Amino acid sequence: MLIEIKDLELHPIDFAEEYRPGTLDLGPDVQQSTPLHAAGRAQLIEEHHGKHQRIKDIRVSGELSTTLELPCARCLEPVTEHVRRKFDLLYRPLGADAGREELSVTGAEAEVSYYQGEGLLLEDAVREQVLLALPLKVICREDCKGLCPHCGANLNSEQCSCSEPIEDPRWTALKDLRGKLEH
Repeated sequence: MLIEIKDLELHPIDFAEEYRPGTLDLGPDVQQSTPLHAAGRAQLIEEHHGKHQRIKDIRVSGELSTTLELPCARCLEPVTEHVRRKFDLLYRPLGADAGREELSVTGAEAEVSYYQGEGLLLEDAVREQVLLALPLKVICREDCKGLCPHCGANLNSEQCSCSEPIEDPRWTALKDLRGKLEH
């Protein structure tokens, strides 16, 4: 859905979109397992920059929800993650801030994104918000043993026959030092 400036100049736009699994590109590791529902409102906000310049910002607010499958960071088994997020976003025309003298960025300015052309693709904003809602590291359970570093076996479901790794001789000096400090 393209949210166009010319439409926003007439009235705010309410949206209620549903994205089937596979519609949005969430990357190779994230699989959408239920439809993604996004609902909210887009409106035009005019800002005055200087005496004669007006900038047309797009404010998009709403909420989204879906269910995703991600690989466990330790064993790579799929983990179900329910995502529900509220958002309030501000998009400024690309290049609107160009030419201004260099100033420190305030907290409010750090929250501004940019759009190009005559509008904003809602799908891009929704995709960004889904990815921001994901945890940095997903683990299937607290006591996940992960994969064997030698053979790749999932240690949660099977024991591997790999022997304990041979100690690297370069660590011997540090091991001796630790032994002396403990006594």
